[in-house]
Order: sequence, then structure tokens, then C-alpha cells
Amino acid sequence: MSDPDIVVVGAGIVGVACALQLARQGQRVVVLDAQEPGMGASYGNAGHLATEQVFPIADVSILKRLPGMLLDPMGPLRLDWKYLPRALPWFVRLLLNLRPASYQRTVGGIRALNEGSLGAWQRLLHSIERPDLLREDGSLLVFERAQSRAALDALQQRMQQQQVPVAFWSGEAIREVAPQLSDRLLGGLFFPATGHFLDPYQAVCELVTAAKASGVQFIQRRVHEGRVDPQGVVLSTDLGAFRARQVLIACGAHSAKLTHSLTGKKVPLDTERGYHLMLPHEHQRLPFAVTSLERKFIMTPMAGGLRLAGTVEFAGLERPANMQRAWQLHRLSQGLFREDLSQQDATPWMGFRPSLPDSLPIIDRVCEGKVLLAFGHQHLGLTQAALTAEMVGHLQDSQRTGAGLPALGPYRLDRF
Repeated sequence: MSDPDIVVVGAGIVGVACALQLARQGQRVVVLDAQEPGMGASYGNAGHLATEQVFPIADVSILKRLPGMLLDPMGPLRLDWKYLPRALPWFVRLLLNLRPASYQRTVGGIRALNEGSLGAWQRLLHSIERPDLLREDGSLLVFERAQSRAALDALQQRMQQQQVPVAFWSGEAIREVAPQLSDRLLGGLFFPATGHFLDPYQAVCELVTAAKASGVQFIQRRVHEGRVDPQGVVLSTDLGAFRARQVLIACGAHSAKLTHSLTGKKVPLDTERGYHLMLPHEHQRLPFAVTSLERKFIMTPMAGGLRLAGTVEFAGLERPANMQRAWQLHRLSQGLFREDLSQQDATPWMGFRPSLPDSLPIIDRVCEGKVLLAFGHQHLGLTQAALTAEMVGHLQDSQRTGAGLPALGPYRLDRF
């Protein structure tokens, strides 16, 4: 291929979905990534299509939890002591975004994306003839302690205020559909407009196959920095310079440096390090994804077994993974089932989720249309990927027709 119309930097679920969308709109597309497609955060996410999660990961209670975040290495939300000096400016921004007006703007932004996400995934999966990859059978948030009922009721009310479909289920109702769950579960909230992927990595691979059939080239190459010139963009890679008319930055937690070199804008991007534990011998325990309110982790049934996922760790991109956090997920599962889950042949994993302090992604077109941006989806990358691809497609169409930028609301780069 001669100089492509657009280079997509990042071969995760967001980058691949965007590449397919752009190719279908007639663009000559090349995808660059240091890894094979789908081998970053997209490989090991929880697989939950989390359209119900319209609230950011933090609220004002984070101030009370901060000592525990620093002192408990196995806690559900952890901040590494050694990373604290680098993370502090990000956390200051996070706290500022908890002010009422900013918080409501964030909730509105997440909700707008999530409301359109299921439909976007339905359209995308039907277009590649693989709707079977997604189970649209809802998800459940359960509680065990009687004193948690007030918090659950308050959450249900907040969800209803945001028009999130939700229903309360008694413990008996839960065990009717998931009989292997323990009698200690007192009830929960069922979210019917959610679902789960049977294999998130396979979903990426199927999109890659469709993208290649549409002419997209995938090249394993690390991108270091870039510059904009009158002809387009030039990217500096480990195998030399790479030129294109446009670039789409969609490399998740690794997007900040490239964004700065191309646009001059420093974005406050940090990473939520997420862990999972895959249990390959657990295939019949759950009919859909189940999250524990008190234990703060999720269990998702997949083709390859049961995936336990969750916990958020702030420790940056460089520090080695603490796989004890992955194994801790099995300990958290004990007592939730009538019989404990099998750890035989279990495999731990850690990945980087890109997070901005207002919990919203950047989806934008800048530098006279030569730079497109689609990153920062925090733990909702899988959920929002298909809709993000459609939005990037609209950005590209508006560039081609001269119609100007679509309404991007809170996702613009210049909010920072």
C-alpha cells in the first residue's frame, strides 16, 4: 500500500472496531501496534457489556477510602505508595471532578455512550455475521449482608433516575436462575439491558478478520512519537518513519505521549491496572455475569470457563504485576457458591485500562482533521467500542463532506 489514508495506532477492541468502520467508508487503513491485535487490555477484560455502569469509579467516599487504598495491597481499590507522587496530580483532578456540576456532566457523558452501546454492538456483530459472540441475557449485582440493603436500594433509585433498566430480585429469585449460588445471598439488582461476551479476545479476532477482508493492513510496529506536516502526519516507529494523511490514536493507556507529540496537548491519562483469574474447569456455575456488592468483583461465564475480574490498582505502566491480586479473586469467590470454585489450571492476568480523571474518553478530531482521537474509556472500553467506532466514522464523514464537527459534548480534547 502507498501512503494510507489513515493509520490507526492501537489494535485493541477500540482501534480494530474503528479501523473496520473507516475501511467500510472507503478509507485505506493501516493499523500499527507493538503487539498482535487484541493482546493488550482487550484480551483479559471482564467480558461484561456494562451499559448499567453510568457512574464514575470514584465518588466523594474515596476520601474516606484513601488510607485503605494505600495500606491494603489486596484491597479492591489500591494506590501503590511508590506511585503516589506521580498519581497525586491525577487524583487532585479526580477530586475536582467530584464537584456536583462536574460529576453530573460525567454521569451524563457516560450514560449517553452506554445507552447507545448495546445497539451499536448489535449492528457491528450482525455486520460480520457473528451475533453469537454476545449473550444479551442481563447481569446481576448481589448482596449478602442485611446492612447492605440500604446502599442497594439507594443505588437502584439512582439508576432509575438515570433511566437505567433495573429490577430488584430476592434471594429466592436469584437461586431459581442460578441454583449454584449460596443461600447467603439476600438479593440483588438485575440489569436486563446488559450482556456478556463469550470470549472478548475472539471478538477482537473476528473484527480483525472482517477488517482484513475490507482491506485493512495490520503491521506489528511500535510507534514512539509523531508530527503533523502540510501533507498529513509522520510517525516515528521502531522500524523507521511511517507517513499517512491522518492518524487515529486509539492505543489506550499508551496514548498520552503520542497525543502530546502530535497535538502539543498534555492529557492527564493514567492507568487502572485490572486483574483477572480464569477458571477453565468452571463452565456451568452462572447463566450471566454476577457482581458482588460487598466483595467488589465480577464473575463472567465464558466459552473458556469462568472469569473472575475486578479490582483497580494505580501503579503506572512500568511496575511489575502483583499477581497475588489475581489469585485474591478466588478467595473473594469463596462463600458465594454452594461449593467453592475449582482453581485447577487457573491462569492469572493483568492489563492496563486507560483512565482520565473525569472518567470520560477523548473522542475528537483536531489538527485540521489530521489527528483523530479515541482513547481513555477506562473500564468501559469493551462496552463503548462499537459506538466509538461509529462516532469516529461520523467524524471522518464530516471531514470529507465539510460539514464540520458533530456534537461531541464532553468528549473533546480541549476540555483539558
